[in-house]
Amino acid sequence: MRIHVVDAFTDTPFAGNPAGVCLLPAGEWPDETWMGNVAAEMNHPETAFALPLLDSAEADWAIRWFTPLVEAELCGHATLATAHVLRTERGLVGRVRFSSRRHGILVADTAEEGDITLDFPAAPCAEVAAPTGLSEALGTEPEATLHAGSLGDLLTVLPDEATVRAVDPDLNAVAALTRREGLRGVIVTAPAAEPARGYDFVSRFFAPANGIPEDPVTGSAHTVLAPYWGARLGRETLTGLQASPRTGLVRTTLHGDRVHLTGNAVTVLDGTLYA
Repeated sequence: MRIHVVDAFTDTPFAGNPAGVCLLPAGEWPDETWMGNVAAEMNHPETAFALPLLDSAEADWAIRWFTPLVEAELCGHATLATAHVLRTERGLVGRVRFSSRRHGILVADTAEEGDITLDFPAAPCAEVAAPTGLSEALGTEPEATLHAGSLGDLLTVLPDEATVRAVDPDLNAVAALTRREGLRGVIVTAPAAEPARGYDFVSRFFAPANGIPEDPVTGSAHTVLAPYWGARLGRETLTGLQASPRTGLVRTTLHGDRVHLTGNAVTVLDGTLYA
């Protein structure tokens, strides 16, 4: 079976967010332990497994995502990476519908020139009190904290871009906090210092309890970032820069209760899985 490594939300190798992509043969899902072992072996933030749906009128592929430790409920960059592989390996351009276990049908529109746009549900957030120990875990005091219920993420608003870039979290403390609070991860965000540079807000994402100390570019986190910054900036179309060491850009557009996430991808490895 072939397996691919794709860098998503970038058009440059070794940037963006790497994802493993495994296109499965038609039939039943493989054993979950096997998929988890493959993801652990790949050791990327997520590995996507896509199963063709030959008799479904609603979707073309079923999709599941695994971190090195757990099965993920939603993943943007590995979905974008899967759409990229379907284009490069199967010649599938245009609309591909993915059936997910929790978030319904997720659509990817693939353009011939390279752009891929994901149609994901927006994740509304509500302001909450900062959990005990958050400032100590992040090493900085947030201006506001919000909870994105459908994602299970804590959105932490910092005063400026420089503060986001300077965050050096205690990952053990972040892991303990997210386990205690029942969170997937913690997003830190702030407005762009210079919007003329091509992005409107910055973010970083930490989910060490799920095997992702810092995620390079988190598509799913932008389903809460886009509505939040859209409301603050009064615009439906924005670009987010995830300020991880690898960096990546996510172009976002609000469509009611949906968010379109647009980016590019590049394959860096095409191999054979023997196990």
